[in-house]
Amino acid sequence: MINVKLFLETLNIMWKGMLGIFIVTGIIMLAVAIMNRLNSKSNDNA
Repeated sequence: MINVKLFLETLNIMWKGMLGIFIVTGIIMLAVAIMNRLNSKSNDNA
């Protein structure tokens, strides 16, 4: 049997974990985009 009160308490932990995953993914995507732009500019000057 599922303890509903305990499950609702764990939702608080789960949304924080999911938010952290999305933030880290966004930071990685931003870093890759910045490195890609810097690399393409350095290739244009060569």
